[in-house]
Amino acid sequence: MSTASLDIAAAQGTDVWPFAGVGLLVVALLVGAFLLGARIRRREPAPPRPEEQPRLPDSGPVGDVLENREPDEVPRSGDRLTPHRLKAHGNLGSRTSPTQARPRWNEGGSGSFGSGGPGGH
Repeated sequence: MSTASLDIAAAQGTDVWPFAGVGLLVVALLVGAFLLGARIRRREPAPPRPEEQPRLPDSGPVGDVLENREPDEVPRSGDRLTPHRLKAHGNLGSRTSPTQARPRWNEGGSGSFGSGGPGGH
């Protein structure tokens, strides 16, 4: 090999160092992120043991309450209503409906869009 070819090879080899430096920087950042995550994980409380888990009450599981509710009426006034002027700070309340019969669809009605006809045509 002549010295001219060595000079060319050396000149071409210097282009690799920026990529190697960036690669080492990425590896260092990944290792640092892993170590930081491991340190944070060590500070977290341990998962609950089986004896610390919630238990069913002695009376058994709590049942669902099935009842029809009806909403409270929104006050009618000429003023603009803001959430803090409504009951329960903007959450509309509801009350138990006086009739607990579940509403049913009319026979032959779709219960949704359309005229309630047989459909399909």
